[in-house]
Amino acid sequence: MNAPSYLIGIDGGGTSTRVLLADVHSTILAQANGGPSALGLGVHAAWQEVTALCTAAFNQIGQPLNWTQCALGCGLAGVDNPGWRTQFIAQAPLCQALTVETDGYTTLLGAHSGQPGVIIALGTGSVGVALNAQGKRKIIGGYGFPSGDEASGAALGLRLAQHAQHALDARTARDAFAVAILSAIGADDRESMLTWLGNAKQTQYASLAPLVFAHANHSFAQTLLISAGDEIAKMIEALDPTGTLPVALCGGLATAFAPYVPISHSARLRPAQGNSAQGALRLALCKISTDFHFFK
Repeated sequence: MNAPSYLIGIDGGGTSTRVLLADVHSTILAQANGGPSALGLGVHAAWQEVTALCTAAFNQIGQPLNWTQCALGCGLAGVDNPGWRTQFIAQAPLCQALTVETDGYTTLLGAHSGQPGVIIALGTGSVGVALNAQGKRKIIGGYGFPSGDEASGAALGLRLAQHAQHALDARTARDAFAVAILSAIGADDRESMLTWLGNAKQTQYASLAPLVFAHANHSFAQTLLISAGDEIAKMIEALDPTGTLPVALCGGLATAFAPYVPISHSARLRPAQGNSAQGALRLALCKISTDFHFFK
């Protein structure tokens, strides 16, 4: 094998994908953002999105995408499903190096610059990850929508869809909040609601989540947000019951959820130092440092 010329960090979730292109010293050369690449939405579709974004990143530096010059670090939602992970690796293009981890782990690597700490990743889904001083990893949550992923966009969206159903049935008031949800769904009667539900996946449910924060003073929205804050606190406690590790909330909903974390746990929160794509770059760099004896 020839030593790679480029590192690619890939952060793939249920709503969006971010690609960072760097040289072998981790200097960022280009980046590209696009649609979802969570493996639960299809492994082939994930590779299509990743390939399109990698092509776009190389276009920015005036070069064609050549996988054989690249080392890839991937942080993807759904990788902890063994079957999906195996399929993803089997469909990979011929590159110099490939490392595949969950997006939760790459988020942790980015947030704490590879050092011990705790992250709660809050986006389309949710997961908690801790890395202790001995290098031992612990993961909680992240069991997937709809049975898991508490305090996530998709979980909020599911509850909003239920609230909209109740409004259609006159089981709850058809007030401004309910009307906003129905409008976002595009439903004005039972039939159109059933059509949306029949086609909706986690991404569609997560698209409703901003309505909770836009109507945060509504009693039902308040209930959802307080409950989400309690779930975040439970995850922090389970990951680090001794309370000794720094904690970062990460992901697209981190800032929005932060005010609802109970005071007993919010004092431990620290800003993330980097993101999941940067953590994925770190994976790629570690891989080539080992395989090709870079920087030794």
